[in-house]
This record gives sequence, structure tokens and C-alpha cells, in this order.
Amino acid sequence: MADILVYSDKPQVARELAFKGREFAAELGLGLSAAALGPESAAAAADLGGHGADRVFVSDDAALEGLPTDVVAEALAQIAQEAGAEYVLLGSTRRGKELAGRLAQKLGAGAVTDVNAMAVKDGALVGWRYALGGATVAEERIDTPVKLFAVMPKTFEVGAPQAGAGEVVTPALSLSPSRVTVGGRTPREGESVDLAAAPLILGVGRGFAKREDLDLGRELAAALGAELACTKSLADFEWLPEDRIVGLSGAKTKPDLYLSVGVSGQVQHTVGISQAKIIAAVNTDKEAPIFQLADYGIVGDLYQVVPALMEKLKSL
Repeated sequence: MADILVYSDKPQVARELAFKGREFAAELGLGLSAAALGPESAAAAADLGGHGADRVFVSDDAALEGLPTDVVAEALAQIAQEAGAEYVLLGSTRRGKELAGRLAQKLGAGAVTDVNAMAVKDGALVGWRYALGGATVAEERIDTPVKLFAVMPKTFEVGAPQAGAGEVVTPALSLSPSRVTVGGRTPREGESVDLAAAPLILGVGRGFAKREDLDLGRELAAALGAELACTKSLADFEWLPEDRIVGLSGAKTKPDLYLSVGVSGQVQHTVGISQAKIIAAVNTDKEAPIFQLADYGIVGDLYQVVPALMEKLKSL
């Protein structure tokens, strides 16, 4: 029987793909396989089985140390062939996007990355992703024998794991060490941030007149327990690092609350916040596009509104 094969280098994303993949497999009359690769693969196998996989292909081959993308692609190509995979679902993470192209080439598969919604339609899996700079959403279908979709993190919800793990399969992989040699690693300065996983986000934009004024945003974010994010323009000015960008050029988020301060709301930014449960905005321009998306809005000067919000929070 043909399968859907799921894999991600991020454990939480792998769970999301397995849990939703179980539903897709049932609708299509397919099996569901997952791949767990690298030193932690044995521990991941039970987790993926509990989240829906019928079979989990496990390998801790020495060539997979560090999960080099070229070796992972070769491993997944061999696993996909053994599983009889008709569909491959990957996490559209930084590594996952590169992996999608490499694996698609090996499998002769059509591939779509940055998918933000999927469904079974007319007996096949289809995906949706932003197109034309985020101005519209395109429905993507793949007609090659093997079809590959790379899905954005947090696209699917994850339910509670079920008792009983899927069958563990140890494939006889033929892998060579990566052709890429790492000459050295330089730690990134400052704290790293995972905006895609943040439940509360404060987004700042060009409404802040000076770089030092961002301290207002930092104080409000700290008071809310929120992560600080920004539009691409602030990163271009080097006011904040690139990993703080939300939007087409940065993170696609799904927080419980996204508070936008001084952000106009151009589509290149709002594609990264459209899945937020609640969006609130502060902007001096009542015609700002952000208000078309926001659930709540304040038309006002952020230099007056933010201190007032801080005082209110202190009184709670």
C-alpha cells in the first residue's frame, strides 16, 4: 500500500505533520509513515508513532550526525522508495526548504514550499501558499507520481498522543558522509528567538522615529511577556536583527495575541500575522491597512498610547 511519508528536523513540526497526516491518510486510503533520523531517532520513534504514524523509519547512521541536508535528502529518498511514498510532507523550516528541493530532485517529484493550508480535494492532497508578494493565495496541485509539500510550522494543530506506537522499521540505508565540510561555527550575537512558536508577540514598525525609541517597545513587550518582532524595514536599518522579522521575508506566526505598534500593515508584513487568534493595533493613521486586519485598534500616537498601556498593566 502506498504511504504518506512525513519528516521534519524540528520535533514539534514532525508531530504536527504526523497528527494531521493521519487524517489525510485515512481520507486517501493510504498508510502513514514517518522518518526519525540522527542520534535522537530512537526516542523520536515512539513519539511519532503515538501521534499517528503506522510505521516509523529509524536511522542513526553515523553519516547523519548533525543532520547535513545532503545526507538527510539521500536517506529520505531511500526511505520514500521503501515506504512506497506517494506524498512526502516536510516541515518548511530553514533546513526544510533546502531539503525539499534536494529530495524532490532525487525523487523526480514536484515540490511546493511554504504551504500554509492543506486539504484533500478531488481525491488528492492540495496545498495553499501566499503568492504575488503575499497579495493573494494560490492553490497548488502536483501531478508527478511522488508529490512533495513543505508545510509551515504551526499550520496544523496537534492532539494528545495515543497509546501504542507505530511499527519501528530500521531501513538498510546506504549513506556516504556529507560532501560539505564545516570550516567553523561562530555563535550568533544576542539571544535567538523563535517567533513561530511565540504565544504573544509585540510587533514594531516605522512609527518609531528613532532606534533608541524601541526601548518603549521592549518595555511593553517585557510587561506583556511577549516576544519583540518587527517589519523588514527595521531590520534593514539594523535597528533589530533579521530573526525578529515577521512577514513574507521572515517568520510566519500564529500567536494568541499579536499587538502591532507603529506598523502600517502592508501585505508583506501581514502575511506573517494573519493566523494570529487576536490582532490589536496602534497607529496614528486611521486609514492604515493594519486596521482592516485588526480585531481591536487604537488610533493614536504610540508615544502617548504605549506609556498609558504600561501604566494600565502596572495596575493590574
